[in-house]
This record gives sequence, structure tokens and C-alpha cells, in this order.
Amino acid sequence: MQNEQNYNNELEGKIALVTGGTKGIGKAIADKLTQAGAKVIVVARNHGQQPNPAHHFFAGDISNAQDTEALVKEIVDKFGKVDILINNVGGLNSPGGGYSVLTDEHWEKDLQVNLLSAVRLDRLLLPLMTAQKDVVIIHISSTSGLVPQWEANLVYGVAKSALNTYSKSLSNEVASKGIRVLTVSPGPVKTEGMEAFLNGYANNAGISVEQMTQTMMDKIGGIPMGRMAEPTEVAELVCFLVSPKAAYLTGANYLIDGGNIPV
Repeated sequence: MQNEQNYNNELEGKIALVTGGTKGIGKAIADKLTQAGAKVIVVARNHGQQPNPAHHFFAGDISNAQDTEALVKEIVDKFGKVDILINNVGGLNSPGGGYSVLTDEHWEKDLQVNLLSAVRLDRLLLPLMTAQKDVVIIHISSTSGLVPQWEANLVYGVAKSALNTYSKSLSNEVASKGIRVLTVSPGPVKTEGMEAFLNGYANNAGISVEQMTQTMMDKIGGIPMGRMAEPTEVAELVCFLVSPKAAYLTGANYLIDGGNIPV
């Protein structure tokens, strides 16, 4: 069992919005923020397999501009504020095979999901958040946005790299208004999405999932700690960053990669 920090209801009275919050990293973050005392809103296309009854669920696709506008209006009308925004939604949607197989549609879809969904949600909520005090925006990025790794995640890496630059620029712009903006960049994380990704590529290559996992590890340069992260480990970091303990932190990008990135 991983060590868990006790936040003693430090987030009591806070309203947290987590996108992609019904599975994987997003659900782990939503669960942890709930444990820390926050009232948590999760946005996703469906409830997921193990919904947390403590979460307030809103169905929608935030890669779609109209859906996002409607969701924000509904959330603001019901809750009146958002203190913590976790832009977690994302994913690798394009085929492997390198640049030559990627169409404009592949690029547009991955940029919508991994970059523009966060930009759009920030833009819609920042006027409300600016009127508050002690608010935090977290962008969940990836080590793929820092170092080109392998052809299977070319578009994803480009989108996350852009997200990193956007996040830093936004942090500089809104810091004087009492808004902290931070980025968290996980390496490979043991989620349902990662399992589906590895299974799909293993089937296409005619190899076992174990062989595919090793291929991925080799292509990204290996992980010194010898394993993927658990979603709860990412959630622990995020919960710290949105807590009063991190009140002076903004504009930084926190790696949680088991030592993978050589910096």
C-alpha cells in the first residue's frame, strides 16, 4: 500500500472540478480531494464502472465547445464557484506509425482533447475565479510533452508540450490576481487507459502485453524505479499542490515519472 498524506479536511468548503474524473488518474484525484474535505464535481462522458457517490457527476464532452459552455453554465448555476480546477481529461487518440500516417483529423482531435479542452475551460471559468481568493488550476500534462519519446504518441506529445507552455504563460498572467496555475507531468501510469493502449498495440504487433510493455519502456529510455506510477501517487501530488501547504507554488511543472526524464 502506498503512503497517503492526511490533509485533515484542509480543503473543506472548497469546490473542486475534475475533468475526466470517473476513471484512472482523474478518479484517483477526485477521490483524494473528497478525502481532504472538498466538494468534488466530476465531468466525463459517462459514470465509469465504479462511481463515487460522494462526487457530483456532470455528463459531457469537453473537447466540444458547445458542451463545455453548457456544462460550465450548469455547474456555476448550481455551485456558484470553483476553487480548484483539475484539467485532467486527455488521451492518446491517434494511430502509431509516425508522422506519415497522421491526417489533419488526427491532429485536430488530439489537440482538441489534450490542449484546447483545458484552454477553453480555463477561459470560461477564469472570470469567476478571478473574483475569488486562493484558487488553483492544475493542468495534467505528460513527460511526452517534455521529451520526444516514440512515434506512437507523436501528436499527444506535441499537444502536451503546447499545454506546458500555455500553463506557464497563464500562471504569469494571473498570479497577481491570486490564482495559482501548476502543471503535473506523469510518466507511464498504471490505468485502464494504459492497459487498453498496451493491449491494442500488442495485438497489432502480434506480441504479448508483457513484450509490448517492455518495448514501451525501452522506447522511453527506461524507468529507474522499475515500474509505472499508480494513479493514487499522482493524486497525492495533486492534493498537496492544491492545499494551503503549497500556497507559494505557481508556474512550475512537476514530474512524477520514477526518474525517467534525465534532468
